[in-house]
Amino acid sequence: MAASYDYDDPPYESVRPSGGGGGGGDLPYDPNFVPDAVKTFVAHLYRHIRDKNVYEIHQMYESSFHRLTDRMFRESPWPSADAVAPYVDNDHVFCLLYREMWFRHAFARLAPTARHRVESWDNYCSLFGVVLHGTVTMQLPNQWLWDMVDEFVYQFQSYCQYRAKLKSRTEDELQLLKQYDQAWNVYGVLNYLQALVEKSQIIQILEREKEGLEQFTATDGYDYEGGSSNVLKMLGYYSMVGLLRVHCLLGDYHTGLKCLAPIDISQQGVYTIVIGSHISTIYHYGFANLMLRRYAEAIREFNKILLYILKYKQYHQKSPQYDQILKKNEQMYALLAICLSLCPQTKLIEENVSTQLKEKYNDKMLKMQRCDDEAFTVYDELFSYACPKFITPSAPALEEALVNYNQDAYRLQLKLFLYEVKQQQLLAGVCSFLKLYSTISLGKLATYMEVDEPTLRTILMTYKHKMNAVDNAGKIISNADVDFYISEDIVHVIESKPVKRYGDYFLRQILKFEDIIGELDRVKLD
Repeated sequence: MAASYDYDDPPYESVRPSGGGGGGGDLPYDPNFVPDAVKTFVAHLYRHIRDKNVYEIHQMYESSFHRLTDRMFRESPWPSADAVAPYVDNDHVFCLLYREMWFRHAFARLAPTARHRVESWDNYCSLFGVVLHGTVTMQLPNQWLWDMVDEFVYQFQSYCQYRAKLKSRTEDELQLLKQYDQAWNVYGVLNYLQALVEKSQIIQILEREKEGLEQFTATDGYDYEGGSSNVLKMLGYYSMVGLLRVHCLLGDYHTGLKCLAPIDISQQGVYTIVIGSHISTIYHYGFANLMLRRYAEAIREFNKILLYILKYKQYHQKSPQYDQILKKNEQMYALLAICLSLCPQTKLIEENVSTQLKEKYNDKMLKMQRCDDEAFTVYDELFSYACPKFITPSAPALEEALVNYNQDAYRLQLKLFLYEVKQQQLLAGVCSFLKLYSTISLGKLATYMEVDEPTLRTILMTYKHKMNAVDNAGKIISNADVDFYISEDIVHVIESKPVKRYGDYFLRQILKFEDIIGELDRVKLD
């Protein structure tokens, strides 16, 4: 293994140019000036990529790049790819990778211009074109490959939001939108992601792995014998998650879940190796299930990922993705609160997650269960906070009056969700009565609910419909904690009883006790 280097030395003050560049100072940015630290960084990164030294590439990508950014490029872009090209043998593929990082930094730290957005699209087209149609021999860290797909989808979402705010666009920006009307086209984005899935043959690889004929998960997608590249294979794998996210942004939840189907999320997999991939997968998977009324499935998966974050959050505090982890964590608690209010199956969540949920949303959950106007307002608030940033993918009609339509897709999804909530609230009354009885006549139940028997039958059938959903395999699954059947005008109630897991309880108490003992051992006695 190659030796480690501290690529962000010498310190920032010693590399600032006298005529431009640098970060955070008042000197103008010069894209052609390359500080010595950047020369060293790109030269070593290029060499490690050539040598397929994944460990060193990961260290430079995850640590050195961010330290250099914090020290020198907080408020200005990195040097241009053309400027660093002489230090990496003018390697075309490396320059494409460098530009991908350059644009990602610009989107994260700066205010990208319209031209930046178009140029970034062109760079992704070139980069994915090389992967799909060229011969790629390098191996890159999974973190980088995930970030590449994740950023590709993010910039698509950002561009759709950008061009939907027409009132604030300048004349030059409008001209650019007309000139590059195919940039970030929804079909182009979907085609690239789908092409990566198909060309990588990742679906076939995962199928062969189930039969014991392939070692994909065991090697985290890498080729440790050095015979082939992991780039296409892993980009194809992560593109399935990217497709789920894109379809969620478009409001097509069935297709999104279908795209993710080759990945068995009930098991640990390569998608769990990178924390950002793990969280994004479960967040969008859970949200799609919520919108398809598969509440129990959403609750199960939200519970697992929230428990995971609770246990391992401290290990990611120094990660560049930490803020995003915290944000998604809070959003998933909000989504879990919604799911449990619509489908009160508390037996599906762990004690630690339940405690956190009560601390954050106990009052709001009580309000949501009241079935009044205030409950409606809380559902609106939590959905608006926790939902993805939906997009309208169609290009704007620039010849007509300029209007902002960036909120249209969100308003439509909110309207559909609240309509579903309203229908569910009408059924809350019958559910509360059913919980009181093991058997009750239709006439008696109709009297209690102050409706006639035909109306009651309609309500009961509606309850059956709303508490059932269809999974990806076409199988009917139940979300109800109370079920029933009608025989000879008698309603027979079947209430599911939670299975008491004594073993889990004792294990949790043992772990708590060990933590207390550990804390006591660390206390210094006077």
